[in-house]
Amino acid sequence: MTYHKILYSLDGGVAQISLNDPATRNAVSQEMAEELIEALHRAGTEARAVLLTGEGKGFSSGANLTDAKRLLDDPMRDAGLSLEKYLHPMITAVRSLEQPVVTAVHGAAAGVGCSLALAGDLIVCAQSSYFLQAFRHVGLVSDGGSSWLLTKAVGRVRAMEMMLLGERLPAQRALEWGLVNSVVPDEALRSSALELAGDLAAGPRSLGMIKEIAWAAPDISLESAMAMERNRQRAASRSEDFVEGVKAFEEKRVPDFKGR
Repeated sequence: MTYHKILYSLDGGVAQISLNDPATRNAVSQEMAEELIEALHRAGTEARAVLLTGEGKGFSSGANLTDAKRLLDDPMRDAGLSLEKYLHPMITAVRSLEQPVVTAVHGAAAGVGCSLALAGDLIVCAQSSYFLQAFRHVGLVSDGGSSWLLTKAVGRVRAMEMMLLGERLPAQRALEWGLVNSVVPDEALRSSALELAGDLAAGPRSLGMIKEIAWAAPDISLESAMAMERNRQRAASRSEDFVEGVKAFEEKRVPDFKGR
């Protein structure tokens, strides 16, 4: 696929994917969503970690409302169709990718852009960045899985505050709430996120399994979580990386994992 709304590169096992529509502050259109889904599938075949960010002045301003304007004259309009067709599949593609995903957030992460940022496994923010549940300002409800992502991360009370009030949540407060992993100076965002993604790309095959069990844990019982751990541990112990890890431990050296 030729990309028009994203940038894609692969270096050192890290697939770098950037939303690339600076004129709209990376508002997510159907074209961008479909390109991102394809790029994530591609990364799943050739990368060991993914760095997802945005070009220009912000991570993403949310869904592209140009598409929504076409609905206004139809009394039977359904703004949920875009969710079903491409926005929710986009979030699912990030969330379900086997490889760890680092999201690097600068400027606004608003609307579905907020969801896209929070779907990452590790979230690095620039000091000037902020999260915004903008839906109430246009008479819509939170979407992109944000009701689930926010509630699981910060609890119902704070999630409700973000969704009902529609106020900006600055990066530092997001860190205090436990919504993100780290906040760095604006000029260090890309390098910090890339370093983190590089560390993940150099990790063992089991990182994908750790990601899987961590995302599943909040919605299953302790017994189910332990059963899942048991099954994934069997798979991890049969990997080449497990053999390398044990040998490296015995030989008192740094392991050289291959992701296999």
